[in-house]
Amino acid sequence: MTPGTPFAVRCTLTFGDIYLQILAWMAVIFVSLAAGLGLMGASRPIFALVGVGLILVLSLPFLLFAFVTTLLNHIQLEPVQGS
Repeated sequence: MTPGTPFAVRCTLTFGDIYLQILAWMAVIFVSLAAGLGLMGASRPIFALVGVGLILVLSLPFLLFAFVTTLLNHIQLEPVQGS
């Protein structure tokens, strides 16, 4: 490899690589909504809204971290074979 060697960026990410992450995120959403609906019948429904919002806001960074690290693990730099 010499200085100035051109590289090609190749992404090998497929939908199957993030499928379980999407399902886990959907499960978090449904569980938080179910908890919110369960708390709606309580005497203070504001706790239900705060609970759902807190769950979604706290889980979002973990979801983004999982997506970004999965994407970065599937990016490859390959030297271009020139003529």
